[in-house]
Amino acid sequence: MPLSRAKIAATAIRLADAHGLDGLSVRKIAKELGVGPMRLYDYVVNRSELLDLMVDAVYARIAEADQHSGWRATVLAIVHRTREVALEHEWFADLLGARPHLGPHALAVGESTAAALSQAPGVRSIDDLQRALGALNAFVVGALRREITERRTARSTGTDVSAWQAALGPYLTRMLETGRYPTVARLVVDGAHLDAEETFHHNLVTVLDGITSRPHT
Repeated sequence: MPLSRAKIAATAIRLADAHGLDGLSVRKIAKELGVGPMRLYDYVVNRSELLDLMVDAVYARIAEADQHSGWRATVLAIVHRTREVALEHEWFADLLGARPHLGPHALAVGESTAAALSQAPGVRSIDDLQRALGALNAFVVGALRREITERRTARSTGTDVSAWQAALGPYLTRMLETGRYPTVARLVVDGAHLDAEETFHHNLVTVLDGITSRPHT
């Protein structure tokens, strides 16, 4: 098959899924495609443009989120879809919150999200909408980066959060027994290991409730 920007992006995504962005190079992509590296420069100018193509291909999948008539259901569907694809393509979270994503599919997702939020009862002006989008995006980026970082750490060390805490047990016990950190002690001793998906949804709903309610003055 002839080369195309879509084919190059798909190959780059497969490599990034397997090896991360650090393992991505024009040489490796060219080898996968069975062509010389210089051939790729007929289709992508540089690494930044390649990353833009990869990112927009992922946004194309986010844009497939179920359409809903209500603003709230629409936002929930888009954000949960974002989490699903980010967990499949962990490198995507590394690029969230960086430079603006302006590909056609990214813009389509941005339009759907902004249009839905603009219908929320507490969003009455363009300033309200900007703040709501900023708060929502900050939550999504932070939550996904944390979840994916924990997954990567568990894979690289073979240790999950509970095992990591157990390994630090003697030190943690000594520190907590000083009595200087009573709330932290409650979290460590009594806190449950929460389900990631349920926690993400709970926190998303909490953020959505907060940013779309009428502000108290």
